[in-house]
Amino acid sequence: MPRIGIEGTLSDIKGALQERGYELVELRQEQDAQNCDCCVISGQDKDVMGMSNAAIQGSVINAHGMTADEVCEQVDSRFQ
Repeated sequence: MPRIGIEGTLSDIKGALQERGYELVELRQEQDAQNCDCCVISGQDKDVMGMSNAAIQGSVINAHGMTADEVCEQVDSRFQ
């Protein structure tokens, strides 16, 4: 299963992704994103955790304004 990095403030989305069986990594610092296939960020801070350059090769999903189901659909679509 893909590893998904997620900001700690996104607890509802975190729960929904766990229910779908994704392996989650809480993003606390830039290094946390390095082995993730995809990251979900809140979008509240454009330069989240001081990451001004891309720390991962995978997708970054900005969850701002999205429901947990919408974010899960975005994640699912990247791995189908």
